[in-house]
Amino acid sequence: MDGNDEQLLRGRVYGQDHDRPGPRPGRRYAELVGGPLDGLLLDITDWTRRETDSEVALPTELGRFGAGGRAAYTPRPGDPRRFDWTGDVP
Repeated sequence: MDGNDEQLLRGRVYGQDHDRPGPRPGRRYAELVGGPLDGLLLDITDWTRRETDSEVALPTELGRFGAGGRAAYTPRPGDPRRFDWTGDVP
């Protein structure tokens, strides 16, 4: 991924349609920090406290394992609005 790809992803919501890429009013988001999904927002509106405190593995083609791979993110201690990349998994 180059700088142009990274700029394109900023401000977009992970898993959102390309027709409506940005955040929607009334929703809660966490920012993905680092890794292949850096800068994307993750919609955590309907997540339980347990889910927002746990690691999440998000399917993506952009990581080390390509299609079928996942990027793992963990909530940042003390800052639940940011999830830090912990690595790619098959």
